[in-house]
This record gives sequence, structure tokens and C-alpha cells, in this order.
Amino acid sequence: MRTLAQQIRIILPLVLFLFASPDAGAQLLKKLGKAAERAAERTVERRVEKETQEKTDAVLDSILEPGSKGKQQKGQNPFPMDGGNNPGGSDGVNATANIPDSGGPKSIQVYSKFDFVPGDKLLFFDDFSNDFIGDFPSKWNTNGGGEVVTLNDSPEKWLELISGYNLYFIPDVPSLPEEYTIEFDIETVGLDNKTSSTATLRISISDDDLFKEGSNFVHSHLPFCQYAPIGINMENHINSEREIYSTVKADLRDEVLNRPHISIAVNKQRYRLWVNEEKYIDIPRIVPQGGVLKTLKFHMNNFKDGKERLFITNLKVAKGGLDLRRTLISEGKVSTNGILFDSGSANIQPQSMGIIRQISQVLQQESSMNLNIIGHTDSDGDDTTNMQLSKKRADAVRNALVEIYNVAGDRLKTEGKGETVPIGDNGTTDGKAQNRRVEFIKI
Repeated sequence: MRTLAQQIRIILPLVLFLFASPDAGAQLLKKLGKAAERAAERTVERRVEKETQEKTDAVLDSILEPGSKGKQQKGQNPFPMDGGNNPGGSDGVNATANIPDSGGPKSIQVYSKFDFVPGDKLLFFDDFSNDFIGDFPSKWNTNGGGEVVTLNDSPEKWLELISGYNLYFIPDVPSLPEEYTIEFDIETVGLDNKTSSTATLRISISDDDLFKEGSNFVHSHLPFCQYAPIGINMENHINSEREIYSTVKADLRDEVLNRPHISIAVNKQRYRLWVNEEKYIDIPRIVPQGGVLKTLKFHMNNFKDGKERLFITNLKVAKGGLDLRRTLISEGKVSTNGILFDSGSANIQPQSMGIIRQISQVLQQESSMNLNIIGHTDSDGDDTTNMQLSKKRADAVRNALVEIYNVAGDRLKTEGKGETVPIGDNGTTDGKAQNRRVEFIKI
């Protein structure tokens, strides 16, 4: 707040200038008048935009989050730890933990421009549902430590990663192909303004299948520093020679406190990375040619032991991920397990919007095409409940196409088949993830 003396010091030279030069003063007043007019226009635009946003949010709220009564507050770190067992649940992949986040209709709207599409052939999935609390997960390898935990009162399980020199966490992903996608969720505890600028999670794809960097690799370093926007560091080696070492501008300080969803797409030499809905990395030639990078690894750097903690869950690796549109047009059908829902509900998770967006683009281009949308579940839970749930999920996808992407409703039919048409083994985590899917079939 300026004092009276400060205001006088600002205004007095202007007044003297106006009296000393009448012509200049007239020109200045004219300019000030135009500036005031432009400011008024901007105020009206902002008010109209605000009212439009509120109405749009209300529509999206009723469609994509039925029963929601307003926006939730931004997430808080789940400091307490719980050693209870996971009782399981009905049909949830990438289920959101019972921790407040910044979700709601606005998030869905922003994600409507999300262009990530997960691969269509599942290679690996782990939510640690088959592991005991306190154990290191059975489908991972490490040269250090780590254990499966729960956060607060949520039954969802996480792997707590441990920071250390040359300490790696390696999921048992089959040999990586040339085109694939990687997705996972992160949760953090204990980050503050003293968290180091070098506190990062390194996501590595490498030609070494154990605990070395390898002669060929690509590294992405996600920052967790809170006192400054550090950016995402990208690095590669090709035949032991560094070709790329760069830092991409990115302020992720809020995101890393609120359970970010990380998405990565590798299409031969091209490497893209999203944090939530935002694409930060798109490098066309960073991956060595010939598919030599076969192993996915995670490494934590410079986290303070016991204070700053990092957790990962819902790791999904899938082959493909390039373009579902061509498949739908050429074959008249496409099946995907990349459309995700909250556990036991028909609420669409925002990161699913890349697939729904591609389906809408096909329908816009092929004006005579109509689709039957079919929902499928795994075998967890009651048969009748799963049948009803699969139909509700198909309806939710239809509503998103109609309300967000303006597809005519009479072009879309829906159907639910519950657990009756499995394509994977419901006795395994991977098989259940394959069975939770949505089909689009031309009619």
C-alpha cells in the first residue's frame, strides 16, 4: 500500500508536465482515454469468460462426476502411514486414492485437449494388490530396498522408493519394443522449501538390464524442489557418447504435491512426456535407433532420508500407442483398456480423455459412421453388479463424446457385457487390467 507521500511523488510530475506542455498533455489524456476503454473491454471479456466457465463446469460436473457437490480442495500430503492389508475391490485400475485433489469438472475440461494415447497391448501392470504390506513387490527388482505401503485410510497400495547412490528399482517389464507407452502415479511426503534442487526421480530406459546406466540410455529427471521451478532434465547416451543434455522449462511444484499422473510415449526415436494433462517433452530424435533400449528403471536422487518420501503405483506399460483413429477407420472397431474409471464407479479419470478425443475426431471426419460403445469389467465382485457397472461406464463415455466433443447422441449406442467376455486371465493382475476395457464398434 503506497503512502500519501509516495502517491504525491508519483502524481506531481505528471501534473507539472500537463501544465508545462498543453499539446503533450492533450495527447496524453487522449491515450489515457483509449487505455481506459481497452481496460473496460478486458473487464467485460473476463466477466463473460468467468460466467461461461461456471456454466461449462456445471454441465461437466453432472455428466462426468455424478453426485459431486462442487470442487474439492487441492491435495494434501498423506503423512500418516497404515500397515493394513488391501481388501481388494471391484474392478479398479489406476483407482484414485481417498486423498483430496484438485480434480472435478475443471480438470476434465482441461484434459479434453490431452493428446496422449496409451498402447493397446498391455505388457505390464502393477498396483501391488497381490503384495503384502511391508514386502518388496514380487514383480520388481532392486539393489537396495523399498516396501509396499498404504497411505492414510485408503486400501490402495504404493511402492515406497528409497533414495541412494546407484540404487535402482526395476519392474519386470518384458523387453521393450520400439513403440510403447509408460504410465504411473506418484505421491510425495515431506517436501518443503528446503527440498534440494537436485531432488529428482529419474525415469530411465536403458540397454543394461540390471544396475548400471548402460552404453545407451534416455533419462528423464522429474524435479521435486519447492523453492524454485527447476525444470525437467533430459539426457541420452548413444554408444557411450552423450548427444543430448538439456533442461526443459517446467514449474511442477504444485503438481508433485498433488499425486501427478505421468505419461510417456516412445515411438521409435521420438520421446514425449506428460505431467497430468500438460505435455512438457517432445524430442523427435533422442532414442537410439534399432530398439536397443529394453529395460525400464527408476532412481531417486537427493531425497532426505526419513523426511522426504516418494511413492509410485499403477505402473502400466503397453505396446503401441500411436493412433487409434486409423484402426477404427480401417477395421471398423477398436478395443482399449486406456479409458480409466474410479474404482467401482463410472467416473471417467481425466487422463483417459486422449482416447475419447481421438474417437471424436474419427466421428467428425466420418460423418456417416455410427458406433456401439461396449463396456467390460474383470471378474472381481458380483456378476450382476459388474454387468450394470459396464453399461454405466459405456454410457459415461458416450456422454463425454456428446457433451465435450459435440458428437450427435443418436450416432452412439451403448452396451455392457460385464465380465462375460474376458480376453485375459482374471487370476492375475495383468489379466484383470486387460479385461477392464471399452470397445468401439462401427454399426
